[in-house]
Amino acid sequence: MSGTLTIRLVKSPIGYPRDQRATVRSLGLRRMNSQKQVTDSDTVRGMLKKVRHLVRVQEDGGAT
Repeated sequence: MSGTLTIRLVKSPIGYPRDQRATVRSLGLRRMNSQKQVTDSDTVRGMLKKVRHLVRVQEDGGAT
């Protein structure tokens, strides 16, 4: 798990619990369809699992 992930906010977090909105913000996503590349780690995977209904994830692979 040393590659990168591209995440995109595809659904608004408005109307969802505060902790899910905070998770989206901490991932660096602020507006609809905003994208962010993040390092693949267990912490990030856990955050993405929590808001999987709001984001789309694309694995970019990585160097070994």
